Amino acid sequence: MTRARALAFAVTVATVVVIDQVTKAIVRASLTLNDSIPVIDGVFWLTRVRNTGAAFGMFRGQQWLLISVAFVVLGVIAWTLARVRPESWLVRWGLALVTGGTIGNLIDRVFLGGVTDFFNLGWWPVFNVADISLDIGVVLIVVWLLFSRDHREAPASGDTSGEASAV
Repeated sequence: MTRARALAFAVTVATVVVIDQVTKAIVRASLTLNDSIPVIDGVFWLTRVRNTGAAFGMFRGQQWLLISVAFVVLGVIAWTLARVRPESWLVRWGLALVTGGTIGNLIDRVFLGGVTDFFNLGWWPVFNVADISLDIGVVLIVVWLLFSRDHREAPASGDTSGEASAV
């Protein structure tokens, strides 16, 4: 990865982590646990909850498992960046957003024993900035996988026919 790409990756990750942690700190300082403030009446609230599980409350109370999974995800991303060196900006940005979101929620799990969530739509589980970053990052990677030809098998070395080797 070039220095410019590495810097862009690091800045994206740091931005997500800072915004995530600052917004969570503001919510923790402003709302008591399970307290709620309507932002758009009947549509959107700021509701402070402590989530000891993963998405949709899965694996509730399994902090060590979720912390371990976060480290595995970060390791896979590091390996992908070092060994695969994705050329697509969509993949690099997606991986940066997933990294930032993973680190943001990992900080909460390690230091607070659970993740601070606060965006409440009423019909969806309460979430935070790190969750949004994770979701957008995964969507970018999936879009690339579904619609880009970059990741499909390249022609074998020396094959000038344009067809991929069957090996």
